[in-house]
This record gives sequence, C-alpha cells and structure tokens, in this order.
Amino acid sequence: MADTTPNGPQGAGAVQFMMTNKLDTAMWLSRLFTVYCSALFVLPLLGLHEAASFYQRALLANALTSALRLHQRLPHFQLSRAFLAQALLEDSCHYLLYSLIFVNSYPVTMSIFPVLLFSLLHAATYTKKVLDARGSNSLPLLRSVLDKLSANQQNILKFIACNEIFLMPATVFMLFSGQGSLLQPFIYYRFLTLRYSSRRNPYCRLWCPKTVIIVTPKSMITDHHDRYSNNENI
Repeated sequence: MADTTPNGPQGAGAVQFMMTNKLDTAMWLSRLFTVYCSALFVLPLLGLHEAASFYQRALLANALTSALRLHQRLPHFQLSRAFLAQALLEDSCHYLLYSLIFVNSYPVTMSIFPVLLFSLLHAATYTKKVLDARGSNSLPLLRSVLDKLSANQQNILKFIACNEIFLMPATVFMLFSGQGSLLQPFIYYRFLTLRYSSRRNPYCRLWCPKTVIIVTPKSMITDHHDRYSNNENI
C-alpha cells in the first residue's frame, strides 16, 4: 500500500527552518553575498574597476556578518570596559575589526582570502542544515561538494592563519609604498594578537612559531642553539 502521509512540498521544511532561525539565515545570506563579491574581486570578470568595488562590498558584508554574530554571542550591549573586554574575546569582534582595517585601504588579494574562506566554510555549514530540513536525500551533488569542503576544513583554517600572519609584513610594505595608512600596521598587529589568543581557533597560535622558524635564516637558529648549549654547560 502506498504511503499517503502528507509531507507537503519538499522545500516547506527548509523555509520553515530558515524562518525559525532568522538571525542565522540573515548571516547565511550575508556570507553568500560575501563569497560572491570576493570571487568577483579575485576573478575580475566584470573589469578591474568593478573588482575594486566588489572588494569593498565583500568587506562590508563581512563586517555586517561579524556584527550580527557578535550580537548573537553578546546580545545585551553595555557601555563598559567589562563588556568591551568580553567582546574582544570573540572571533566575530576580531573579524569586524579586520573588515574595518581594510575596507578603505588599497585592494589587496591577500586580505580578501580570510573573508572569502571563512564565509565559505560557515555558509557551507548552514547550507547543510537547510538541506537536512529540506530532506535527507535532497540535492546529493551539492551535498557531496559540501562534504568535500568540510573534509578540508582544517587545511583551509591553516591556510587562513598563515595568510593572516604574512599579511602583517604586507601592511608595512603597503605603508612604505604609499598604499596604506600609518596606523594600519599597528591596528593590524593588535588584530593579530587577538587572533593569537583566540579561544575558538588555535591555528594562528600554532602557526606563529612555525612562521618565525621558516622566515629566520638557518645560521641564526644554529647560532642561537649553540649559545643556549654553551649556557647550559656553564
């Protein structure tokens, strides 16, 4: 006997899920828009002039997403040092600051990659939830792409951490080349210290020592090791 249980339209569950989680849905849409604008900046299909405007749009959309996420994490705003200290512990606050650092600066491809990749990862996670609400077997091809993206999440996070670290000397270079502001390297250094102490994402903290080893000449490392060994023998 055929199953006559009224399941309704296949997409009704997904719509209901998104309406129930309005703030998450708003962040999902802003992240998709961030991915779209970032992609059109990295691949300037509409011309170089348009690419610069897409750069700003991507960072503004990321700032909106970060502000919404920060509001979700800390819904009760207070004008106090304690609230500010709590906000600075949140990754969303870090990337709100990140967006504000670069939104009016000269477009740099390195600065868009963290925005693009984080938005892509978070959008993929929420897209899977929407697909689950739509039906466990819906859109298998899209699910396969999302699963591959999730499988490479750690590698993507490591790449983002390395990108953020190497962006520090890039801001100094931009300053001396006349494409950056005097305050930008100092503010970005503050951002980097916040990422180093992040409670949710340890990759910047893990990769900072490795980066120092990579960029330090081998002779300096050997000399430091010899001095340390001599001090141990005294």
